[in-house]
Amino acid sequence: MAGLNVRGATGLVALGLDQMVGGEVLRGIETRKASPDRGDPFFQGPSRSGGAIPRRKVDLDFFKKTASKEIPVSGICTTRIVVEGVSDCDSVFDILDRRVRHIQTLPVFSESAQGCSLAYSAQAMRNGLIQFWKTAPPKHLGRSILGWIVLCLVIPSLGHATEPVGVDAEVFGVEEEDLPSAEKAADAKVDPVEEIIVRADRVPGSVLSVPAAVSVVDQQAIQMARPQLTLGESLVAVPGVFTQNRQNFAQDLRISIRGFGARARFGIRGIRLLIDGIPTTLPDGQGQVDTLQLATAGRIEVMRGPSASLYGSAAGGVIRVESQPIPEVPIVSARGQAGNNGYQSYDVKSLGRVGDVGYLIGLSRQVTGGYRQHSHMESNVMNSRVEWEIDDASELIGYANFVYGPVAEDPGALSLNQVEQDRQQARTCNEALDAGERVNQFSGALKYRRSQNAANETTAVGWAGWRGFSNRLAFQSSFACGNEIGAEGDLDRIFAGGSLQHVYESMPFGLFNQLLVGGGFELQHDDRTRRSIRDGLVGSTTIDQLEDVLSLRAFIQDEWELPADWTLGFSLGFDWLRYDVTDRLTATGDDSGTLDYSEWSPSGTLRWSPHESTNPYLRISTSFEPPTTTELRRPGQGGFNPDLSPQRAVNYEVGIKGLLPGTLRYELAVYYIAIDDEILKFDVGGEDFYRNAGRSDRAGVELGFYWQPIENVLATAAYTYSKSSFIDHQSSDQSQDFNGNQVPGVPEQLLYLALQYSHPDGLFASLEGRYVGSFYADDANQVKTDPFGVLDLRLGWDVDFGAWQITPQLGFNNLLDAKYIDNVRTGESWNSDSFVFEPAPGFEVYGGLSLSLEF
Repeated sequence: MAGLNVRGATGLVALGLDQMVGGEVLRGIETRKASPDRGDPFFQGPSRSGGAIPRRKVDLDFFKKTASKEIPVSGICTTRIVVEGVSDCDSVFDILDRRVRHIQTLPVFSESAQGCSLAYSAQAMRNGLIQFWKTAPPKHLGRSILGWIVLCLVIPSLGHATEPVGVDAEVFGVEEEDLPSAEKAADAKVDPVEEIIVRADRVPGSVLSVPAAVSVVDQQAIQMARPQLTLGESLVAVPGVFTQNRQNFAQDLRISIRGFGARARFGIRGIRLLIDGIPTTLPDGQGQVDTLQLATAGRIEVMRGPSASLYGSAAGGVIRVESQPIPEVPIVSARGQAGNNGYQSYDVKSLGRVGDVGYLIGLSRQVTGGYRQHSHMESNVMNSRVEWEIDDASELIGYANFVYGPVAEDPGALSLNQVEQDRQQARTCNEALDAGERVNQFSGALKYRRSQNAANETTAVGWAGWRGFSNRLAFQSSFACGNEIGAEGDLDRIFAGGSLQHVYESMPFGLFNQLLVGGGFELQHDDRTRRSIRDGLVGSTTIDQLEDVLSLRAFIQDEWELPADWTLGFSLGFDWLRYDVTDRLTATGDDSGTLDYSEWSPSGTLRWSPHESTNPYLRISTSFEPPTTTELRRPGQGGFNPDLSPQRAVNYEVGIKGLLPGTLRYELAVYYIAIDDEILKFDVGGEDFYRNAGRSDRAGVELGFYWQPIENVLATAAYTYSKSSFIDHQSSDQSQDFNGNQVPGVPEQLLYLALQYSHPDGLFASLEGRYVGSFYADDANQVKTDPFGVLDLRLGWDVDFGAWQITPQLGFNNLLDAKYIDNVRTGESWNSDSFVFEPAPGFEVYGGLSLSLEF
């Protein structure tokens, strides 16, 4: 039998298996991903405790009928192909050397009585030797003098300071003692750099090959000595992403990508959020992060810019969170942390495999007293995943998530004078009215994936859940605060959805083509009530209605690989949404009604990939963002506002990314976004309502660097410059012209710098600095924040005791005790007395311990 096993890759392996090799047909491929060392700038993968990613088997029958086929594989920087039971290694080498594309690395051939071996070393490519091997690949490198010189002298000299990593020969189907000595020598000198595989465009691909601004945050960056309180901790290093409100858990984390989402007061707007491929963004575009458990998160992928053609409404950007991979060896771990301002965090998780079934379950509890008065929070989350490998071609994955948040107090926003008097105070009326929220939620999902053959793969997903939510609001005007005026609300929500997609790959006209088609539906049913509060007492009911949203969508994406390393892509999505409201408060008149929205969303890309170091692309994409049910509220009325239109945007983007010699990865994107009918806030009696601006635009530059200059040191830099302006926008009473003003909540400049050190004995440290430029809080541009800089330090030490790993951790936030604003509440027109600012904590320290047991 001839078998092909691939462990690791620095790219996509394309193999044409339409030819017979020594009388045997290559069949069967297996991929494994090993855990890279901490500090790897190229693959942001599982931590040491994360274990190996489970094997993924791909049926290669289709390869017999086609000339080439791309398979995304990931692991360490060496790709080794072992062909067993084949004596004619020359034929194997010839075929594989012609078929392996996009890796562009130095092939090292060898042969033995057991078969042939082909290894690829990324270091050789980085030093320009690949050009020689492309033009004159030797057929008998393992036996040639030149081959031995390269194998024994050149490759060892090219390895950078990362500690060499051996390769488990058993993965390749041969025993260690059977490996030829030359092959063992190559193993010992291989540098552990792994390719990043992203899924943000719905199908796997290299981060260098995706024609979009895409960033990946690894498990180490998510979990390494961090408090793991909010998603914002993990997104600071992503260009183009700005987060606010990490301390007020009643208002939720505010995330904006290229300015989309900056207006949100509750939850996430303008951004599509998915956890393990399951959307947590509702069909009306409202997203929640309180179900996210960072303790079990393995990676975060961020696609910046409109992408509604694939992801539907609310797609100014996409954040995709994947839970950590399930290892072959069972692992149980626990973590506890505590620190300033009543911070406590505890979690325990177990993951492993029993036969063909893999499991992950995580329990976490987080408590904080808060930096400011009246900002106590408690959250309890259970997250679980079960994977069943039904056979070599199909798998079934189940997900379950439960959230119990009994309290999240809202300290409210302060005026500038109040901030200067006492940064830690809560707004008086927020304390008097006990402003805050409570939430309970349960959700579950099933995902079925089947590869009919190597050319066809189908994925079906279904999900459903229930959410119970109640809150108390203190209205923001001085009059409302003085008279203790606010509101109390209750929401009972049921949500569900399903999607079906199919990937078909073929070789028409001898060019690789990948076609993706799919569709789905989503629905939400809200039972919403609201009662007024005056003089601190709950009064009459002001809202009592049923709200239903149904979303139907279909999409198609096609990508062609053209000659001369060009790739052309196109996608098109169609969305149809229906909003129904049933007003049960008929004493004031029946405000029931229906709203329908529909939109076509096209997108096109062009990519050129002549070399791993140079991958320029052009992208034109669109977004369609309907209003949420909350944004459709009308002042003094029930029902929905029929005058509020969806927000539409067109994104023009040019970018380049690549991997340079000296272990430097970079990304650069320049964009311009034209927006029609941008949805913005206006204030009535201290309450937020929404309307459309005429037109606005955004332009910016995003730059990211990831560099490993010396052994065990990783330097990261991310810079963002953006300019967001109103083109056609007036005040709600038409008395002021805001044309030319800056869009509120969007800073012009963001800078992130980090230096991370990892010692081979387990000691690690990370020093992070971030700078946030000034930005306006209102459309009128009357109130502006001050720029600020913050410096954080994290320390830890992984200590191994046999199967145990113990990691003491210590963190220092805001080392220089900078005085800055954590959140700004945006609006139409503010002044110095407006309640706008929520101060951030000063210097904080926390510490803890994590334990891990590998069975």
